[in-house]
Amino acid sequence: MGVQRSSPPLDRLLADPTRRGRITHVESVPAREGRRAAWPTWSTPLLLERLAAQGIDAPWQHQAVAAEHAHVGRSVIIATGTASGKSLAYLLPSVAAIYDGEENRHQEGTTLYLSPTKALAADQLRALRALRLTRVRAATYDGDTPRDERTWVRQHANYVLTNPDMLHRSILPAHARWSSFLRRLRYVVVDEAHGYRGVFGSHVAHVLRRLRRLCARYHAHPTFVLASATTSEPASAASRLTGLDVVAVDDDASPRGPATFALWEPPLTELRGERGAPVRRTATAEAGDLLADLVVEGVQTLAFVRSRRGAESVALGAKRALHEVSPDLADQVAAYRAGYLPEERRALEAALRSRDLVGLASTNALELGVDVSGLDAVLVCGWPGTRASLWQQAGRAGRSGQAALSVLVARDDPLDTFLVHHPEAIFGTPVEATVLDPDNPYVLEPHLCAAASEMPLSEDDRDLFGPATADLLPDLVRRGFLRRRPAGWYWTRRDRAADLADIRGAGGTPIQVVEAMTGRLLGTVDEASAHTTVHEGAVYIHQGDSFVVQTLDLDDSVALVEPADPDYTTTARDVTDITIAERLRSTSWGEATLCFGTVDVTRQVVAYQMRRLQTGEMLGEKPLDLPPRTLRTRAVWWTLSPAQIDALGDIDLAGSAHAAEHASIGLLPLFATCDRWDIGGVSTAVHPDTGLLTVFVYDGHEGGAGFAERGYGDASEWLRATRDAIAACECESGCPSCIQSPKCGNGNDPLDKHGALDLLAALLAEAPRPDATR
Repeated sequence: MGVQRSSPPLDRLLADPTRRGRITHVESVPAREGRRAAWPTWSTPLLLERLAAQGIDAPWQHQAVAAEHAHVGRSVIIATGTASGKSLAYLLPSVAAIYDGEENRHQEGTTLYLSPTKALAADQLRALRALRLTRVRAATYDGDTPRDERTWVRQHANYVLTNPDMLHRSILPAHARWSSFLRRLRYVVVDEAHGYRGVFGSHVAHVLRRLRRLCARYHAHPTFVLASATTSEPASAASRLTGLDVVAVDDDASPRGPATFALWEPPLTELRGERGAPVRRTATAEAGDLLADLVVEGVQTLAFVRSRRGAESVALGAKRALHEVSPDLADQVAAYRAGYLPEERRALEAALRSRDLVGLASTNALELGVDVSGLDAVLVCGWPGTRASLWQQAGRAGRSGQAALSVLVARDDPLDTFLVHHPEAIFGTPVEATVLDPDNPYVLEPHLCAAASEMPLSEDDRDLFGPATADLLPDLVRRGFLRRRPAGWYWTRRDRAADLADIRGAGGTPIQVVEAMTGRLLGTVDEASAHTTVHEGAVYIHQGDSFVVQTLDLDDSVALVEPADPDYTTTARDVTDITIAERLRSTSWGEATLCFGTVDVTRQVVAYQMRRLQTGEMLGEKPLDLPPRTLRTRAVWWTLSPAQIDALGDIDLAGSAHAAEHASIGLLPLFATCDRWDIGGVSTAVHPDTGLLTVFVYDGHEGGAGFAERGYGDASEWLRATRDAIAACECESGCPSCIQSPKCGNGNDPLDKHGALDLLAALLAEAPRPDATR
């Protein structure tokens, strides 16, 4: 183990005077006392005995309040911080429902637990079994469950842990075999509910509606208990996800130790990127050095990195640095990510708990509930996408009540740059609302088919699935998917209706990724993303191994890859054309106009870029010849009048609009809980549908995902943040931290940083102040 630290962790990171300018802000988060409550009077005595043996003598107030809501049949979301004990809130009523049937097993209630990952479900199962509650027959039911065990789970388990994919593809289509379990279903637990957003969240919303519909057939009306990281408007988000009225419990009564949170911006380097723009040191290289420094001081640290390759890179960088100063410490650093064998991940978790590991670089696989406590520090390598995820990750440190350090290391990206220079956008600002759109017809249609195959649809189901259902049913009949009968709508085909709805939001024919030398199937990629992920020359990562794509055959739906170890990454670039199909809403900001509506986007991948792994240095670009793809989606767009353009004088309109488009795409994830890769944009000095300078930002999913709509609702605040991000960047004429985009099909040309500031100033001159739009 490393030597014990002799000074505060942040001071040690700043021991090198050249680093002091990299910290843009330090926030002190005070300690918080916990507030206890009495156990609910209906609690199961044996459970309370087992909890007392684990040192839990009384619940926190939020646990008791949420449990009471659930016990009386009121659906509830508990939205509190990391390590606040959310699981106890649903454990208390679930166990009580099982023991209520102690005299008659056929009357005992059952619980269905849903988690986004198998690892989290396995962790929950271990915690349940550790309580040694003899009447609780808990089991996981997922893709790894052996066939012979599945029958036992269906027939005997009263606490089933699974995931939305398994519920959609296996449990609901076979509901007759689950009838005994569903008939007694008292609680549905939806863990990590804040992760169900965008297209995926919209799919899960309909999976839950289908579950409710089938439960009603068996005369069961389960109560939903949702557990979430802190989120804005948790009750409305949970209601949209489940289709039920849900009450929120978001007053966190658990204790926390004091914490220090630093915002860290890597320095500019001598390297030059596209069009001569300065390049910052990569966040992974910076995080690797910081991890090594903390390990030397004995500060047990977890570094969260967005990608599998990034996690390996941070761990490798830390090991290299430690070899130079204290080689015996290098073995105390490791990487943790999906793709490792379960026993490997469990061994790493155990080593972290025992402090045999002092430094660990992980993807967000350790963000979601896996029980790791006692950490001293967390490094967040790049903005994780939402404030909710940021606090979820930072909350991994200090869970045992000790002082904790968290550091957000910014990537070379407009959003990261904005945040490290605008700490008020992180601290003291409510976390985001969860964005999903169950009314998206491209999401709803296949679930109507799946529901009809499970049990014919009736007139009553129109209310369950939402207002768009009435318009979609006749079209599904016309296309031959459903047949109308006096009793309702029937599934007409022999193939599985559930296969029509890929709840992960994939689209088109699956492309098989095959190793050319051995014929081994590495996985599948949906056709929509194949153009950008497995094009010829793409670097493809599978379980930590690198491959280079030799051929993408769209006709045969296969991509052939060969093992390789390139020192670069690849990023596809495309060109995009957009037409307005329908304007749904608009508002005037003086002579400027803001709009939201339906658009047709035609995209064609035309090239890919290669960048060096460690430095981000541009190595080159190679052309591609792939067919165009068109999707109908939703967009937000804005225009400026000719008079406003004339007032700006002699500026590069195309370059200014292009720069504003890139920056606004980079900042929208701060307001719409999406990734910049979920959205796209188009800008033009004169668009044929408007006749004006127009900038579009659109959802990159068929039918829309709610991101552009959120941008329209928060446009004043979003576009002001965009202008501030461009202005705050220290570069002279534009760089990846402000206006350059890694996926620009035009090679980031033309771009005009100063012109973008002028355009946005004109747009916002008569825009409402952000407070006035809420």
